[in-house]
Amino acid sequence: MKNKKVDWCLRKAERELAEIGRHRGLVKIKPDISKARKHIAKAEHYLEATLFLKEKFSDISASTIFYSAYHSLLAILSKFGYESGNQECTFSLIDHLIDENKIDLDKHLINKMSLLSKKGDEESIIEIREKYQYGTDLSMKEELYSEIIETAKIILGKVKKILEN
Repeated sequence: MKNKKVDWCLRKAERELAEIGRHRGLVKIKPDISKARKHIAKAEHYLEATLFLKEKFSDISASTIFYSAYHSLLAILSKFGYESGNQECTFSLIDHLIDENKIDLDKHLINKMSLLSKKGDEESIIEIREKYQYGTDLSMKEELYSEIIETAKIILGKVKKILEN
């Protein structure tokens, strides 16, 4: 593996497992398509919750949208034999898999979701989630809601295809 961040995440997990028996990094495991499918089921569950929350609780749906997309990415990790305990490590490994042409996923989608490669003043879905989770706004603008739920749906759809290949 030639990605410094991914290597760091693997070493971090190894060290933490040895020291405290749990980790906040990346661990290489046996590829597990069954677990990957469970992550997809969880992603779909979060997406369904998002639609349910939209009318009265769109602020809360910022979190469910994020976790729908995030579980989609965890499905990819399971397919390729990794377990993540850290969002930044997850995004870094996905970015690396894209660079290595192991998955067909648009980097723009991942950048839109994460803080890895932010462009201008565009907010990532992580930042939107944090704003609504920790802030005091009780609703999200319709256009923002539509934009981020569409991103989560696209990621979920593309990941389903990746799992079947």
